[in-house]
Amino acid sequence: MSGPTVHAMPRYDAPARALATRLKAPFHTIDIHAFPDGESLVTVAPAPDTAVVYGSLDRPNEKLIELMLAASALRDRGAARLVLVAPYMCNMRQDTAFAPGQAVSQRVVGRFLAGLFDRIVTVDPHLHRQHDIAAVFPGADAEALSAAPLLAEFLVSRDGIRNPVLVGPDAESRQWVEALASPLGLDVLTAEKTRRSDTDVSVVIPGIERVAGRPAVIVDDVISTGNTLARCAELLVEIGATAVDALAVHCLADEDALGMLRRAGIGAVFTTDSVPHPTNAVALAPLLGDALKAETSA
Repeated sequence: MSGPTVHAMPRYDAPARALATRLKAPFHTIDIHAFPDGESLVTVAPAPDTAVVYGSLDRPNEKLIELMLAASALRDRGAARLVLVAPYMCNMRQDTAFAPGQAVSQRVVGRFLAGLFDRIVTVDPHLHRQHDIAAVFPGADAEALSAAPLLAEFLVSRDGIRNPVLVGPDAESRQWVEALASPLGLDVLTAEKTRRSDTDVSVVIPGIERVAGRPAVIVDDVISTGNTLARCAELLVEIGATAVDALAVHCLADEDALGMLRRAGIGAVFTTDSVPHPTNAVALAPLLGDALKAETSA
């Protein structure tokens, strides 16, 4: 088997090229031309036995169609094995029908991608009731990597953040935040959240008095609307935190959401490059490169 090639979906040239460099693999950009009616024409470079397709699935509706066309074209150009590297994976939250008639999009999209790719690699997917990533993508090799070690290294490297209290914004975040805090010996608090809608949430943080006079870092897997983080930040500022920052794996927040976080008292937001964003501060290439080393064996 020859070594792999790395093929970047649009907007992902920089992280895909960094991954290709670590794998010592040829790099190509997948070309996508949009016709006036919105239809996509997808063109790929020649592929060896193994082709790695790199692209996160934020804003997935168009991307899923383009990914399907890219996978088909790569098979036509010689790839016998296709690997999808999607650091941010879409449709993970809708793992059941919360009301009659709702599509279970995690199941639908999981089976769709498993039918296109032999292996699927993602980072800290936002899973709820289904915690077995292999069950989400039946028939494909599937791996959910953790960015916690990279984020821990980043925290240690920040001169302005010393002995912070790490704050998880809801109960689901506790296990993940503790994985980050444990090797650093940091304190952890977990907020209790009540959600009434996508934008209407209330938060309490048991033990918040421990933050008085200390810096706090709110840690989450994904920032989207930013409402929960903003409510946490307001409480932390009110109790006397010396500084409040936010650290997350994935950031989908727009400029309005970032402005809201700043107004709530968050000094800086740091995220990985899973989704291109102004807050990107931590490259995932080392984590992804280690996971894909086996693909480079002859």
